[in-house]
Parts: sequence; C-alpha cells; structure tokens
Amino acid sequence: MALWFGTALLPDGWASSVRLTVADGRFARIESGATAQPDDERHAIAIPGLCNVHSHGFQRGMAGLAEVRGPAGDNFWTWREVMYRFLDRLTPDQVEAITALAYVEMLEHGFTRVGEFHYLHNDPSGAPYANIGELTERIVAAASETGIGLTLLPVFYAHSNFGGAPPSHGQRRFINTVDGFARLVEAGRKAIGSLPDAKLGVAPHSLRAVTPDELAEIVPLASGGPIHIHAAEQTKEVDDCVAWSGARPVQWLLDHANIDSRWCLVHTTHVTRDETSRLAQSGAVAGLCPITEANLGDGIFPAREYMLEGGRIGFGTDSNILIDAPGELRALEYAQRLSERARNVLAAVEGRSTGRTLFDSALAGGALALGQSKSGICVGGQADIVSFEPADPAYASRSGDALLDAWIFAGGRIDCVWRAGSKVVHNGRHIRRDSIATRYRRALESVLE
Repeated sequence: MALWFGTALLPDGWASSVRLTVADGRFARIESGATAQPDDERHAIAIPGLCNVHSHGFQRGMAGLAEVRGPAGDNFWTWREVMYRFLDRLTPDQVEAITALAYVEMLEHGFTRVGEFHYLHNDPSGAPYANIGELTERIVAAASETGIGLTLLPVFYAHSNFGGAPPSHGQRRFINTVDGFARLVEAGRKAIGSLPDAKLGVAPHSLRAVTPDELAEIVPLASGGPIHIHAAEQTKEVDDCVAWSGARPVQWLLDHANIDSRWCLVHTTHVTRDETSRLAQSGAVAGLCPITEANLGDGIFPAREYMLEGGRIGFGTDSNILIDAPGELRALEYAQRLSERARNVLAAVEGRSTGRTLFDSALAGGALALGQSKSGICVGGQADIVSFEPADPAYASRSGDALLDAWIFAGGRIDCVWRAGSKVVHNGRHIRRDSIATRYRRALESVLE
C-alpha cells in the first residue's frame, strides 16, 4: 500500500510530495519529491499520530456528571466520590462499550495509541472475577474493535492513603494483593497477544495506594516495559506524603524508586524548583493531562522551567472529560500564559513555532512513555498518520509549522487517520462510530437509569 501527500512532517522537518509505502503496518519506504503513482491514495497534509499517555477509559461515561456545585470545598476529592458512585454498577459489557467510544474519539482527534491506566479489576462486590482478566480483556476488545494502538498499564492499588491505610468501600473494585496483581499482569500479557503491536507495562497507582515494599515488588513485573504512577496531583496528597515520610511525592520517588526513562510520572502538578530540575534530569516523562487538571482544579505544571532543562513531556486525556489531542497541547500553553501573563511561553526561542514545539515534545515523550522504540514518520516506524482537511479555512494559505499552529490554536480539522497502515477515520469520522456510539448510549441508559 502507498499513500502520497502534498506535504508531510518527517523527523527532519516538513517535506513536499511525500510518498509513503506501508508493509505489515510499518513504513517500508519514504520518498520526498516523489511523483504519485496511479494506485496511490492522495491527500494534502500529513503528520504523525500522537500517543495518549494516560487514560481511564470507563470515565468517559461520567463526563459532565460532576459539574454541579457540591458542598463547600468542592474539589478533586468530592469529584472522586462521584466517580466511585458511577463505577459501582458498571458491568464488563458496559466497560467495553464506554471504553470503545473513548477510543473512537481519541482516533478522531489525532491520538493513535493510548496508555490505558487500567485500575477497574474486580466485580461490584469487590471480589475478583472468575476470570481474573475479565475487565482487562474488555479493554483489549475495545482497542481491537476501534484499531487504536494499546499500551496496557494494569494498576496496582491496595490502600486508601500513605502508610498502608485500609482501602475505603468505594475503592473495592480496584484492590489487589501483590500475588493477585502478578496474576493480573500475566492475564494482561496473554490478552494483548491478540493485538499485533500492543505493549504491556505496570502502574503502581500512587504512593497513597502502594507501600514502599509493594512498590519494590510491583516494578519488576513490568519486565522492561513502561512504569506509570500518579504523583503530586493535589496539595493534600503532597501534605499527606510529607506527614508520612518527611518528603514530597516526587522527591520521595526520585530518592527511592530509581526513576529513569522507563517511568512516566503523571500530573506532577505540585513540584518544587529542585524537584522540577531533578525530574527533568532523570529522563522520565511527565505525563500531563491539562484538560482534566483544569477540570479538577489540580493546578498548573511548571512546564517552561521543566522543558528548558530538557524535561520530557507526554499528554494524556485522563478522565476523558473532553477528548481532544490539540486541545491538550493548547491547554498546557494557555495555562503557562495565564500564569506568567505572557505569550508563546513554551516556544522559548525567538522565531520558533509554539505549535511545533508542543507537537515535537508530545510526539517524542509520548512514544517513550508508551514503550515505542520509534516515533514519527520514519522507516520501520508504525504507520500511524493523521491528515488535515485542506479545505478547512483554518489552514488557508498556511504551510510548514503554521499548519500545526492552525491545528492546535485555530481549530483546524482532521480528515483521515491511519493506524498501522489501516484507515480508521475518514472525513473526520471513525469508520465504526455509529455502531459503537449506539452501544455506548445503551450502556449509559442502563448505568444512569
């Protein structure tokens, strides 16, 4: 199969008249200045697909349900209670249906691989399913049906707070022992065997939910795959960590967990200047979810300082309140602008495109966080491609990096998306959207009746 684009973003920059030959889901040949052949599918503008480093698929079904003012001090922790009530009744079929729609929307908005931070494991009573991998298999089924690339991140969750505090009733569907989790990881490894390019890692949920001894046992289960963990999302979390250990969450992890490029620390919203510098130097990825972080009132990550020190970032959709790849990039830049009362903050260098800066960072950091050895449109890389709709007025008279600026900041639309060489989005719509959306609506009618 071959695709021809008038212009495409390659690892060394924008190129014209680009012909991409795809074999076995990967780029076999890339030619610039090429003439389109009679059987080539032709499009105007191509960029690589992005990785979504942090998703809780089932939470797509509760988007908008927590936007009613609660008691005084309405915050992340009161939102969490709404989330616990929502998941209480979810069946495996409903988890699969909700997750599938989330994955459809990710593909329609430019994400071609997802890191599923999967912590819903048990039945509504809190007992393991007869098939311990039941819900894991539903995540894999949603990825298979939609075509999105999957990096499965089974979550270990054992406690309600630092120091091994007993879990709450609302957490019963998450809870595991180390031995049970090892079996769950193996079930995940078996389940993803049906997907040709799936990856497996592990995700100790947070230092709130995992003791140091458990963390030491969980990490080796990654077997060289990615390791993801929530860290320093909320000020209460930071305060509780200091009370428990005398150190802040990111500080504790950097001091005790051998943080390196295998790791993705999700949120890291509340970090000191020293933590910011040390995290950047560690080689880990900061997994940022700016839309969710804004929705939950988490705070603002110090992206400018972190990126100036060479820190790696990836972007995720977390609660899936709104799935929008360019929107996540835009939200990070806009938060910096509001905080610093300045413009084009993350571009850093005069004459540099902010959109290109954000995109390049998201592409490289996302691939690293999800266990991809290559990123971008390159020989041997996964053939994950996003094409822009050239008739959209946002792209009028634009070329090069201005196209990325138009996509991220001016609402430019996507036309088609290919995942591993297969077209999954056409004219801006996923090829299975209608049937998946129908199942989603039925699932929500049952859950919310």
